[in-house]
Amino acid sequence: MGIPIAACLARKRSCLASLLLVTLCTAPHLLRAQAAATPATPPPAVPDWALPGSSTHKQVPPPADFHRPSTNFDTPIGVFEGQSDIGAAVVPGSARYDASTKQYTISSAGYNIWYSRDEFRYIWKKTSGDVSLASDVTFPEPKGYGDRKAVLVIRQSLDDDSKEAVVAEHGAGLIHLAQRPERGALMTDMQFRFGGTLAGANAKRIGIEKHGDSIAIFVSLRGEPMHQFGPPITLHFDEPFYVGIGFCSHLPDQSDTAVLSNVILENSAGKVQ
Repeated sequence: MGIPIAACLARKRSCLASLLLVTLCTAPHLLRAQAAATPATPPPAVPDWALPGSSTHKQVPPPADFHRPSTNFDTPIGVFEGQSDIGAAVVPGSARYDASTKQYTISSAGYNIWYSRDEFRYIWKKTSGDVSLASDVTFPEPKGYGDRKAVLVIRQSLDDDSKEAVVAEHGAGLIHLAQRPERGALMTDMQFRFGGTLAGANAKRIGIEKHGDSIAIFVSLRGEPMHQFGPPITLHFDEPFYVGIGFCSHLPDQSDTAVLSNVILENSAGKVQ
């Protein structure tokens, strides 16, 4: 004689309930066991050479074979086509654009933009020919590291050791036009010191112009018309190349922020304003 249908269904419901109870009781233990078996990956250690300079420590060039692949995002932002964490600092960077205020807010860690490789958040556009790029610069946190850098950059590639020309405004007021003449070479620069002699004053606006292989720095100290500072450098870029803005905190594992506003980017020379 067969089991009545009602009794059979009741037995199935009882079995399913028991199975559900066992699953609910054991699942948390299984998840905890899996978590214990797969510990979180710690961030990369900060090497001694990357620590910022101080009264007790000197920052030195990285080892010749030290590199981190850049992290690139083909996500348009404002007038730019994409952005990258050049050199993949141990704390990822970020950027946002406010069209109503025409401000790019860039947050980044990074040991430096110097020596033979860089770590910074870069907002870029791929282009060719002549270039004019200019921006106002402010640092929302007044107590940030003095050598932090808001930068206007022309780069051959997105690799951490790329050939490049850089106009930088430092947190303490120094402005420079720097170059890495070849991939992996050491940077050299022409420095213009304003903050160190004017009680921490910062220039209002900085610019970079590429005219053929001639690259020059432009500055407005107090809002006067932009004017060229010093002689240009000569540096050739194969086409296409990258042009854009960025920021580096100069602290390898601590993020800071710069605001670059009223950015103009023209695909011709003589347009820095």
